[in-house]
Amino acid sequence: MDIDFSPLTPHQRYKLMASLIVPRPIALITTLGPDGTVNAAPFSMFNMVGEDPPIVMVSINRLQDGALKDTAAHILRTGEFVVHITDEAMAERMHACGDSLPPDQSELLHAGLTAVPSRSVAPPRIAEAPVAFECVLHETLETPSRYVFIGRVQWLAVRDGLVDTELWRVRLQNFHPVGRFGASFYLRTGDRFAIASAGKAATGVDARSTPIDEM
Repeated sequence: MDIDFSPLTPHQRYKLMASLIVPRPIALITTLGPDGTVNAAPFSMFNMVGEDPPIVMVSINRLQDGALKDTAAHILRTGEFVVHITDEAMAERMHACGDSLPPDQSELLHAGLTAVPSRSVAPPRIAEAPVAFECVLHETLETPSRYVFIGRVQWLAVRDGLVDTELWRVRLQNFHPVGRFGASFYLRTGDRFAIASAGKAATGVDARSTPIDEM
């Protein structure tokens, strides 16, 4: 089947792309409203862009009337935000942060999550999240339907025991993030497998025996 994108509506293109480009990591982003309310919202059009400088990307759609979502408005106003990675233990509370609330009501309170001070930016981190990237706005791209924010990571907070700071490796056996699979469907990441490189295959090394924290 061949599909010409040009006659499709934006919504039709969105449904195809968002359902086919999966699984996607989820950024649970905290920002601060003008009155100090802590806003939290999940976005799955998110990923790492580079390490020098360390930058991440999140794409946030406009509302149907063209208005900005709270997260986008706060990032544009303050230039600061915190990106959290969600694991299985907090997945339902992350999903609850996507509920529609008035701007002066915090999604963290609504979802039962705990705000703790960040080290380098004003928006707080979420205590329950295994990973938090404190970001300042590095660059902004704008399309008719979206804002794409490039955030420069200032500080990283991770759950105790998750990172081996001698080898600078993540202990992946202790890390269980969830991914987006379209609509209200999510994926666990516990079913993992390794594929041997050509060199290992030639020497008879079985990739399945490789400790997961060495991947």
